[in-house]
Amino acid sequence: MEIKTIGVIGAGQMGAGIAQVAAVAGYNVILNDIKQEFIDKGIGGIQKSLTKFAEKGKITAEAKDAALCRIKTTLELAEMRHADLVIEAVIEDLELKKKIFANLDGMCPQDTILASNTSSISITKLAAATKRPQRFIGMHFMNPVPMMKLVEVIRGHLTNDETTRMIIEVSKRMDKVPVECNDFPGFVSNRLLMPMLNEAMYCVMEGVGTPQNIDEIMKLGMNHPMGPLALADLIGLDTCLHIMEVLHQGLGDSKYRPCPLLVRMVDAGLLGKKSGQGFYDYRQVK
Repeated sequence: MEIKTIGVIGAGQMGAGIAQVAAVAGYNVILNDIKQEFIDKGIGGIQKSLTKFAEKGKITAEAKDAALCRIKTTLELAEMRHADLVIEAVIEDLELKKKIFANLDGMCPQDTILASNTSSISITKLAAATKRPQRFIGMHFMNPVPMMKLVEVIRGHLTNDETTRMIIEVSKRMDKVPVECNDFPGFVSNRLLMPMLNEAMYCVMEGVGTPQNIDEIMKLGMNHPMGPLALADLIGLDTCLHIMEVLHQGLGDSKYRPCPLLVRMVDAGLLGKKSGQGFYDYRQVK
């Protein structure tokens, strides 16, 4: 089987980024979401990103136009029956993802590979919603997708070697570096990253330092390109909370307890950059 067409479920920041790198790599892309406004916003972001890449000489104007032409959009999930690989990139909601994959399983040919971009949810649990767990896998891209090299490749309990091999090949063709890991809460990246962000939030809550000072200390002292609180805002505080809850529940250790300040901020709708306000105020930022 050769992968020629990639379906992407969800046209948000992650899904649009995945669609972009897949199209630039020469794949035909079917980009799906539940509302036209979400698709329009996603395509607008792709156009803006590709234009910047062309202006910087990273791709040619012709390559930019060709990539955009490879992306087809749809509101109909059934269009995914034409894809050889479908990558789900919706919000971190176990039941929603299971419902999507159960529907995809009934629509797509049996040799179609199903993948999730989940940042923490069990690949084995998601695969169990289908009748093809051998052809189900995790592809955890990093944000922002067009810039970050890593794809965390997560095998479920029944994922077979052929599926893993093909996903590694696809990732490399997208100019990414695929690194394999096993199916545990948070995988590797977020099991290490999120407790650090959570601890930075405790530092704010306990008055150890301001968000600006905490971020500056980590950037200058630890050579991090971005401070932990600015990074949390970029990821989305609701997403950070969900991942911490998965870690806390899945590993059963109190050290993964979500910071109460994080919980309160999410309850207040302060979700970070996407809502305009988190640990920093983005409302005046263009």
